[in-house]
Amino acid sequence: MPNIAVLTSGGDSPGMNAAVMSVARAANLMGMNLIGIKRGFNGLIGKSKSLEEDIVHLSLDQVLDIADLPGTYLRTARCLEFKEAAYQQKGAKLLRDLDVQGLVVIGGDGSFQGAQALARNGIPTIGIPGTIDNDLGYTELSLGFDTAVNVCVDAVRAIRATSRSHDRAAVIEVMGRNCGDIALNTALSTGSEILIVPEMKDWSVDDIANRLNALVDRGNKRASIIVAEGAYKTMTPFDVYGFMKDYPSSSHPVFPGSPMDAYFLSRVVEHKVQKTEVRSTVIGYTQRGSQPSARDAAFAFEAGVVAVNLLKHGESNRVIGVHNGKVFHMDIESALQIKPSFNRRMFNMVNAL
Repeated sequence: MPNIAVLTSGGDSPGMNAAVMSVARAANLMGMNLIGIKRGFNGLIGKSKSLEEDIVHLSLDQVLDIADLPGTYLRTARCLEFKEAAYQQKGAKLLRDLDVQGLVVIGGDGSFQGAQALARNGIPTIGIPGTIDNDLGYTELSLGFDTAVNVCVDAVRAIRATSRSHDRAAVIEVMGRNCGDIALNTALSTGSEILIVPEMKDWSVDDIANRLNALVDRGNKRASIIVAEGAYKTMTPFDVYGFMKDYPSSSHPVFPGSPMDAYFLSRVVEHKVQKTEVRSTVIGYTQRGSQPSARDAAFAFEAGVVAVNLLKHGESNRVIGVHNGKVFHMDIESALQIKPSFNRRMFNMVNAL
């Protein structure tokens, strides 16, 4: 029976386990043995004490019940060494020594670059997108994105309920390092009034305060401000020390020199508006560590089957995605050249109403 392997790489995302389970079921049906590589590409270059810590033979019985589990059964980690040709060759050699005839890589753009490198070294590879940020331009959906949005929507709805009870505004930080899709879809789904994303260049705290002030004047003291975690790096410089001169010492503390974050932003905006209280919440890793939504789980199931079929038919250097609601595949080089697009029209709508 031929051997194929699977690994999860980069940040964990809901649906990775469902994809591994699907790969295992498809491999079993097609008469293939499945090997799991632990901790991403680290497992290919011998960073653990023994091979047994990096490699596991995955029987169908082991993985049948992992589809609903959050996180990733195979563990994950980033591997900067794998950017170097010597480590890429070492990883390919290990796979050849294990008689692996194909590898499924589940991860984001960095993981796909690692898959490319292995393909160049003679290992057939297929990529399944797994990143909650949804920052791969070639596909409409990556594993974990829909789940992350649903987690944020539930949290924001709960926060808006208590904001309504107290007539308070709220700053709510969601994930999104370079892509504002989670923040945008959360805002659209909850009726949030202010949206800040990395795609929004040179925004200022005064812009946000002025927007909130206008909302308060129109009778809305309980607005939700949704901010993607990566948006702080695109804001205009903020004069912390100038702000502290006017900030009352009896108020909630703000520490001079601190980088901007959700708590700091809420304190500054509250002080500038002075017509409503502003609280802050960081949703954080609950977005990654939740059970996959039905949409993510269904995509993971189909993507796993497609990946094994591609390997069975001798395909390599391909990635799987969704276009117009349907699962498809294309070559990795072309996929990585497609830049993510941001829905600026909907972004403007959130901030205009």
